[in-house]
Amino acid sequence: MSKDIKIKKGLDIKLVGEAEKSVEQAIISNFCTIRPEDFHSVIPKLIAKEGATLKAGDVIFYDKSNEDVKFVSPVSGTVIEVLRGPKRRIDAVKIQADKPQSYKDFGKFNTSSDAKTTKAHLLASGCWPFIKQRPYDVIANPEKSPKSIFISGYATAPLTADLDFVLQGKEAELQAAVSALSKLTEGQVHIGVGSKNSPLANMSDATIHNVSGPHPAGNVGTHINRIDPVNKGEVVWTVNAQDLVVIGELLLTGKFNAERIVALAGSSVKKPRYFKTLIGSEVATMVYDNGVDKDGNDRIISGNVLSGKQLKPDGSLGYYDNVISVIPEGDDYELFGWNKPVFNKISTSRALTFSWLTPKKKFALNTNTNGEHRAFVVTGSYEKVFPLDMYPMQLLKACMYEDLDEMEALGMYEVAPEDFALTEFICVSKQPHQDIIRKGLDLMLKEIG
Repeated sequence: MSKDIKIKKGLDIKLVGEAEKSVEQAIISNFCTIRPEDFHSVIPKLIAKEGATLKAGDVIFYDKSNEDVKFVSPVSGTVIEVLRGPKRRIDAVKIQADKPQSYKDFGKFNTSSDAKTTKAHLLASGCWPFIKQRPYDVIANPEKSPKSIFISGYATAPLTADLDFVLQGKEAELQAAVSALSKLTEGQVHIGVGSKNSPLANMSDATIHNVSGPHPAGNVGTHINRIDPVNKGEVVWTVNAQDLVVIGELLLTGKFNAERIVALAGSSVKKPRYFKTLIGSEVATMVYDNGVDKDGNDRIISGNVLSGKQLKPDGSLGYYDNVISVIPEGDDYELFGWNKPVFNKISTSRALTFSWLTPKKKFALNTNTNGEHRAFVVTGSYEKVFPLDMYPMQLLKACMYEDLDEMEALGMYEVAPEDFALTEFICVSKQPHQDIIRKGLDLMLKEIG
């Protein structure tokens, strides 16, 4: 049986502003901010209060519902502020970083250790939050064993970081992490790669799958659907490729090194390129250094343009993100734009739109949704860009009227909001698909667990 994953349904969104393959050291950020909202469904119990001094790797907070899951500091320094929201909810922990950095020593890990020891080490060192699970797209429950683990080494989202580039030279760390993860499942570790040049293409203790096709071919949800779909009562884990490097370095050296190579991309960026920085660093240190006009009307996004999160200029890099996208804000309106031929936008429809005539053209799109929110219009367009073997519109509607049985039957257990980013992009009804799926997953987590 072929191990390859070939998909035909999907859409490659070619945008202006792809990052050039050169890496610069970002200006060292004075502050690091960790936001609990990056860890969905986690209720934090704070350990490091204001004034506490930390080494990189020291615990900041843990998950109230599972005290074994700890979240550690990416930098050494002093906690200067704990931002709180309604009902004293912890919104962010801000740390003033030391110069130079010091690291907590977790000790070099014996890679021949058994599964129980490996799991305990990952939990104690703060690497566990890098492991997420389906169903529910939340941090993995360490008390459950997954039937398989999925890693995508092929990023297909628009303007996203090229994983073959950012992972090069990290083969030893990747192999250490993959070998450790392989002990935590009775099944297999599945890795999807886009080419034989991928640093992940020759990993042992894993099954390698060659992936091809338009976006979302690189989404781990697509791989799960094709290789090992999730049914009721089953669990699979997923890990981002760049997070493997952090895990692997911790195992090999005992150091929690939150270094990350980040792509700064988008049509608003003067010189799109890669930066070496740390998780939680201020994005302003990268965005305004030969990047974006301070007076420009742009949107800064931590993550890719389809599923990332909007940031303010003084915001910080998300815990799981490796791209900062900057595109023009679409808060202007086009007079009679609805009845004119469209040449400068991407569309899967051929009604007055002509992007299909120039499939290799790159577009400079803004954030304008080009329409208002309305009831679902049945067009059959979602199915053309949705490669998963399920019915996207029916699943979205089931989430909206909160029918748990129907959500189960339609395959809710194996999806995450990012799997619906493309259907949201092309939706003529302007429905917030990813938000609908997230709320549906939260409802299932609450009612079914």
